[in-house]
Amino acid sequence: MLINVNAAGYESGNADFVTGKTGPLLQDTTAVNAWSLWQVTYRDVIVVDAEGKRRAVYNLTQNDLSVPANLAALKALLLGAR
Repeated sequence: MLINVNAAGYESGNADFVTGKTGPLLQDTTAVNAWSLWQVTYRDVIVVDAEGKRRAVYNLTQNDLSVPANLAALKALLLGAR
């Protein structure tokens, strides 16, 4: 399952982000501060295992998914985290 987590303070775009989408969007808050706790950088994909343990980080800015090798690398990370 893929879950999007929006950074605290960027809530204004949530309605546009979810329009026409089926995946969940969670909204971080300053009280929870998940982005800071997980040391997230903008456009990070955090791969976790079935127990929620962080297994890998793959940044989509540094790894353009239009490059087939990058897409294959991310797919392998996601499939390996089961």
